[in-house]
Amino acid sequence: MTMLEWFFFFLIIQIVHFAGTWKLYKKAGRKSWEAIIPIYNAVVLMQIISRPKWWVILLFIPVINLLMFPVIWVETIRSFGKNTTVDTFLVIFTLGFYTYYVNYALDVNYIEDRSLKPRTELGEWVSSVVFAIVAATLVHTYIMQPYTIPTSSLEKSLLVGDFLFVSKFHYGARIPMTTIAAPMVHDSLPLIKAKSYLKKPQLPYFRLPGFQKIKRNEIVVFSWPADTVRFFRDKSGIHVDKPIDKKSNYVKRCVGIPGDSLEIINGYIYINGKRTKLPDRTKTQYFHRVIVKDGFNPNSLINRYGSTELGGGQNGEYFVNLTDENARKLKNNPLVKSVVKEISPKGNFNKAIFPHNKQYPWSIDNYGPIYIPEEGKTVALNTKSLPFYKRIIEEYEHNNLTVNGDEIYINGKLATSYTFKQNYYWMMGDNRQNSEDARYWGYVPFDHIVGKPVFIFFSWDSNAQGIANKIRWERVFTTVHGSGKPVSYLNYFLAFLALWYGFSVYRKRKREE
Repeated sequence: MTMLEWFFFFLIIQIVHFAGTWKLYKKAGRKSWEAIIPIYNAVVLMQIISRPKWWVILLFIPVINLLMFPVIWVETIRSFGKNTTVDTFLVIFTLGFYTYYVNYALDVNYIEDRSLKPRTELGEWVSSVVFAIVAATLVHTYIMQPYTIPTSSLEKSLLVGDFLFVSKFHYGARIPMTTIAAPMVHDSLPLIKAKSYLKKPQLPYFRLPGFQKIKRNEIVVFSWPADTVRFFRDKSGIHVDKPIDKKSNYVKRCVGIPGDSLEIINGYIYINGKRTKLPDRTKTQYFHRVIVKDGFNPNSLINRYGSTELGGGQNGEYFVNLTDENARKLKNNPLVKSVVKEISPKGNFNKAIFPHNKQYPWSIDNYGPIYIPEEGKTVALNTKSLPFYKRIIEEYEHNNLTVNGDEIYINGKLATSYTFKQNYYWMMGDNRQNSEDARYWGYVPFDHIVGKPVFIFFSWDSNAQGIANKIRWERVFTTVHGSGKPVSYLNYFLAFLALWYGFSVYRKRKREE
């Protein structure tokens, strides 16, 4: 929906609210016209139902407002004596239109000093649960979101089974564009795997101000632009396309930022002609062909040299995924004949490699150079450059693009250049040859950015033996970014909890005395 469409939609909501409540406003001692003035009507309503005025803010926060509307409906009818269980169910299941019946058909009286305390234990429990969900959804959507590492694309920097807290406020929280969705779930509902949202109406893209820009080589969570991993299907079995904020979440390292010229040479990334220097915690891995002598223990490839993937084994030949450091150590082993990194050269066209065009026969190890678009910058547009920017122009920046021979038309006008409307990023995995990343699907637009992983609060190794060994205690409560060996803050957290518990017990005894 456009901003104009949303404006008219907002006006319709005001009219619907006015038509269903103006008599109730009068019975509460207010003026009937107060029910139709946008925002002001909500402030007055909070006074009528004896609730704090800051609740009005919650009514205008996407997703949160879906949880607050039923609460307001229930509070409104209860302020006029309709507080039975039947009344509550009716106003919720009629999506608030039960207030029309109360407004026009019933002779109700306003209860000015009604008790706000729930009358039953069930009512108190429901009230507590509702506001716990509101608070959790607010934090989850706009401040901090839990996330788990599902694949090995960032091994060994981040491990499969790491549970992260992802900050929404570092880069600025993205306002949910999908307005009608289940709280605290992504694209599908747990257990039943049904779609968790409605595609319409959609809010225009908007992001709250952040306090930092995405830095080169930071780990970032984003909505996967080329989403073909879908967790549900419609009844006809056809894949369902998702809105931006409901696309699958990916986590990769941002190796290229807007304005960079990026090239990959023999597996190493070069930015603006210089080999990039990765953070010291980065553990980039490559596949190696290892030939060993008799007597070599292949288990040591995992236990001693830290391989995350191991294949082969015939005639003493193994395919091993190693960091450069571990590959050098392995070469020094007297029982190892050779260790050769597997590098795919340029020259053979692979349609899976972006930009999926025969003019660019690149490989995942020898790739580019490629320009990473920057907001406000202009590039020449021709048949040679179009493969890089076609998806940007059509899908990400919503233009009508047609090609007639060597001529390119954007929105019906002949175009020889294009100016980008937003920033783009180049995301890659540290498990360099076993990561489906930007080399396959291209740029990540800024409106697809979700947040910055900041903290590992739990880590679970499903392959370990025994419950105690499955928990990677050394990774629990460690930071994602930073330099040096990660330090666990779990003991500090447990000490804080113990002190807080002791203080709470002491304060309770003092009050009793």
